[in-house]
Amino acid sequence: MNRYAQAVSGGIARVTGAALGPYQTAVIRIGFSATWLLFLLRELPHRQELYGPDGPWTFGLAEQLISTNGAFTALMWSDGRLWFEAVYALAVLTSVLLLLGWRTRTMSVLFMVGVLSLQNRSIFMGDGGDNVLHLMCMYLVFTRCGQVWSLDERRERRVRAARARGERVVDRVGPALWGALGLVLVVVTAAGQLDGDLTVPVIIWAVWVALAVWWVVGRLARSDEPRILLDVVGNIVHNGALLVIMAEACLIYATAGWYKIQGSRWQDGTAVYYPLHLDYFSPWPALADLLSASGTAVMLVTYGTVAVQVAFPFTLFHRRVKNVLLAAMITEHAVIAVVLGLPFFSLAMIAADAVFLPTSFLRRLGDWAARARGRVFRGKDGPKVPGQRTGDASAPDNPDNPENPEHTHVGFTA
Repeated sequence: MNRYAQAVSGGIARVTGAALGPYQTAVIRIGFSATWLLFLLRELPHRQELYGPDGPWTFGLAEQLISTNGAFTALMWSDGRLWFEAVYALAVLTSVLLLLGWRTRTMSVLFMVGVLSLQNRSIFMGDGGDNVLHLMCMYLVFTRCGQVWSLDERRERRVRAARARGERVVDRVGPALWGALGLVLVVVTAAGQLDGDLTVPVIIWAVWVALAVWWVVGRLARSDEPRILLDVVGNIVHNGALLVIMAEACLIYATAGWYKIQGSRWQDGTAVYYPLHLDYFSPWPALADLLSASGTAVMLVTYGTVAVQVAFPFTLFHRRVKNVLLAAMITEHAVIAVVLGLPFFSLAMIAADAVFLPTSFLRRLGDWAARARGRVFRGKDGPKVPGQRTGDASAPDNPDNPENPEHTHVGFTA
């Protein structure tokens, strides 16, 4: 009984004491924001036809559909061309800022607004990756995705250093941003533009209120207990959202695999052959012909795809097998991006897969990226970038060091 109680208490302490998976949440933040940003930039010349006034899915048709499903989209607040351009520019800007990790909590909300506004305006403009992005942009709001590899982490580190020197640090940008966005939120709500499905409005209002409470407690609380309590709540919300993201990724693969099993073409091992010879999915016909030339190879890829997708959720508790299947799925999506011409679908799925990548691998990847950046901007003998692994006990990777990114909680900063 004591062992059981110790295990339960240890689990509770782990869930409430820290925001788990800082590197995993950072990489999915970067992955999804980069995917959406690249898509918006590629479609910049065609934006009016895809989501704007010049599209075949007219404002009237979108209005009729949204009146029945209550989906959120800021593009239905006006049918003007100038308003569309403003929303599209906001989507691009928030993608860049979220990618860089600047005010990640606020940017994650605005990123969600941009994604939902465009996708819900024209629901037929997608290739499957848009559905993944649609879901993940909402889950990302609840994560502390700026703990590492972000401008927030760098700012927090500088603030700690300044306070250690006895300097007084006042954040003016956060409250100003909170106030400006709050004014917009109040006006939009009063105008009735947030009627319909209340999911997105509730998320936006909840984050706005939470940011205010966090700031007030940080400024006025005379003891550490209120701040610790808010930190525990933030950790629970983050860890719950991270679990939902992992479950969502498993559900995507499990349902895809089991549906494939029911198809006759997947059963006889020929399913992969057909999309390779569709004009829509053949940007490189010669490459598609080469890959489909061997019937044995087609059969192995077909059966292998089904086996990996069905088996993956069951391998999460076996680290080595999980890593092998994860590498296979990421490779598969990279091949799909090139051979079938679906880069954004593949990028969205790879970003979702990244939540299962080992922390040691992500740290090495971050170290490699930091060294590469140092060579480019500082020369080969430049100073080390914070976050690099060293033998110094004061390095951020030392778990006992208070500047460890896992101990950095910047999730509720505006």
